[in-house]
Amino acid sequence: MLFTHHPRYADLTPAQYAEGLAWLRRMGMVTVTGRPVVEIGESELMETGPAGTVPRVRWSRAAEEAREAIGAAGEQALLRLLRQGGVPHVRHVAAESDAYGYDIEAARSISERAHLEVKSTTDPTRLVIHLTRHEYEIMTADAEWWLAAVLVGGDGNALNVATVDRGWLGSAVPGDRAEHGRWESARLEVPAHAITPGLAMETWRVLPDLLLPSRPVWALQLSPLESV
Repeated sequence: MLFTHHPRYADLTPAQYAEGLAWLRRMGMVTVTGRPVVEIGESELMETGPAGTVPRVRWSRAAEEAREAIGAAGEQALLRLLRQGGVPHVRHVAAESDAYGYDIEAARSISERAHLEVKSTTDPTRLVIHLTRHEYEIMTADAEWWLAAVLVGGDGNALNVATVDRGWLGSAVPGDRAEHGRWESARLEVPAHAITPGLAMETWRVLPDLLLPSRPVWALQLSPLESV
């Protein structure tokens, strides 16, 4: 009755919905009782089955809420560092709207301005980010857009802050393969060669490196002076 009369489900017939559920079960993505397979934790890992089968993408509402909390903690940690470091202009635009395509405005002068998209993680072994199409398009149109990666500690403070290379981001996102299809979000694992410690713009730094936390994470290596 629901599939037949509810307008939200009027796009497919009951038989098509039934076949879709049967396919999910055959692929091992849904149990015989109709529940999703195992829920995911923070690792965002995918389990791959035998060749030719669909990977089991694990998801749960709790994991999604935890991810959002980590993202918010990273933004707040970077805001604190910028304000404590004496940056004259700091504005948390993400608290106003998602339309900006970045999270924080930071400026030392009229000629030294940065629009920082913040990607946060609690994993020190690798840097995995999710970039939206909107963020990518803002990056390509805005020379002041930069991606700041923040490693968040258990107390909510930043353990490491780094900058991801814009050129690498542009080369790593997928391409639109058809006129009527386009990617909207991409999951990217950032290699060490595309990560620069600190908040490094092309010709200036938002904060001196000495004012930012730095750890040998994400395969980055500290300089001999920093490791003393």
